[in-house]
Amino acid sequence: MRILFTFVGGQGHFDPLVPIARAAEGAGHSVAFGCAPSMRSMVEAADFAAFALGTEASSPRERLSLRPADRERESRDLRERFARRAARYRAPLTMALCTEWKPDALVCDETNFGAVVAAERLGLPFATVLITASGSFVRADVVGEPLNELRAEHSLPPDPELEMLSRYLVLSPFPPSLRDPANPLPATAHPFRLWQPGSADDSAPPWRLGLPGKPTVYFTLGTIFNTESGDLLARVIIGLRELPVNLVVTVGRNIDPKELGPQPAHVHVAQFIPQASVLPHCDLVVSHGGSGSVLGALAHGLPSVLIPLGADQPLNAARCADLGVAEVLDAMQAMPERVRAAASMVLDNATYKQNAERLRDEIAALPEPTHAVGLLERLCGASGAGTAPDPLHRGGR
Repeated sequence: MRILFTFVGGQGHFDPLVPIARAAEGAGHSVAFGCAPSMRSMVEAADFAAFALGTEASSPRERLSLRPADRERESRDLRERFARRAARYRAPLTMALCTEWKPDALVCDETNFGAVVAAERLGLPFATVLITASGSFVRADVVGEPLNELRAEHSLPPDPELEMLSRYLVLSPFPPSLRDPANPLPATAHPFRLWQPGSADDSAPPWRLGLPGKPTVYFTLGTIFNTESGDLLARVIIGLRELPVNLVVTVGRNIDPKELGPQPAHVHVAQFIPQASVLPHCDLVVSHGGSGSVLGALAHGLPSVLIPLGADQPLNAARCADLGVAEVLDAMQAMPERVRAAASMVLDNATYKQNAERLRDEIAALPEPTHAVGLLERLCGASGAGTAPDPLHRGGR
């Protein structure tokens, strides 16, 4: 079987696809990725074949001032940037790649709307992989209008309820209880375990512990919103480094750690450290509430202090607060003393960790990515030439 994986966006859109792609290769299937030209080197560095969709040139990310979190603004961005512009741009490019590479199935991240339209237009079996933890960000009332316009352009019937995104198979790397109850998983959704046993690096950490025997706190603002955070990095570091903890900070590849000035011995600042290398040694995660950061923390049973900036982060943070696994701060008001107080409270109150460990156990009980590959095999087997596949509902077809 030949499986084309494709994603729109950056590393947070790519990472959830990787375990499925590796499992597919392990099962003997041929795998390739379609992505933005700027992402091609990242995909190839992970040892996958990659095709560039389009010719747009990458440019350094602009450093922006911090703005208050605004859910309406982020919904508009999802609608206009992803569902209107990116989807219209990607649909014909994906169809052309499918015509050339001839996959038996297509797998895309849940915001790659153009790939879904392309697959439907070609009658190709497809699956979407969820990348937003709370499940309340991608909604029909936000993206339905531009997607139905795009469907009409490609001679597809209207889809007012946005059934296209879950028509056949949805793969979710998140524990079901993390999902917002107001937005339940569709019937075709099948959870799987993104973090694998043995994938964590349990060796000595790649930094020197300035305070042996003290808790370790990991702080990150991710790979996109780190450049839209103004002075938040500095404020949080100032607040956390005054605690009796070892502090590990990743600032992202677009920021030079030297910008933050000299740090005491118990603070380690780097551009990037793989989560699998840092999280096994941590007691608390302070982050922007991105879906990947939230999932990584919970997979290791770690509570969080969340400072959401945009996209799905405010929704993820609210859900984590509801589950008692995190304290949430407003980024505009997260002065050093507030950050310090929130981190101290979460570290000192065992309830946060106990709640996070319950989510960890739920994640550990999910099936491996090989389960997702088996579902893809069933999806392709259920579709004959010129016929649509049957939806793969949980508990049966």
